[in-house]
Amino acid sequence: MFEKLFLLVKNKAGQAVIDNPEIPEKYREAVMNEASSSIIEVLKGQMESGRLKDLVKYFQYPDIYQNPLVNSVVNKFASKLNKFYGIDPASALQIAKSVMPPVMLELIKQSKSEQNKDFALSSFLSKINGNRADLTSLVKEMMVA
Repeated sequence: MFEKLFLLVKNKAGQAVIDNPEIPEKYREAVMNEASSSIIEVLKGQMESGRLKDLVKYFQYPDIYQNPLVNSVVNKFASKLNKFYGIDPASALQIAKSVMPPVMLELIKQSKSEQNKDFALSSFLSKINGNRADLTSLVKEMMVA
């Protein structure tokens, strides 16, 4: 599942990462890994802080560009670009804003796809949670509520 998230990021990274002269070629794959891990860290943080219901609602009714969850992912990724790759904060934020919202939107689409079981919401959240609990029944209950 994590490899598929990386591929999803890679497919959306395009100009912002792959064709960006500010990111040295030798770091591009690592930068895409940072994007993937930023998503996982933010979603896991949501679950660990007791905001699973908000997370489920996000996947049900995404208002992608005005959602605090997306802003958190953008800011986390921008911070990593600045801290680990020396990209100035304004450029890092611009890169993050061009990569993360489309990736998050595609993640939502994939979570609703019947063909893609890896990104089914309950399965995806269970894997992010380290498979400590099967969240299937809880997520289904929250989606009805």
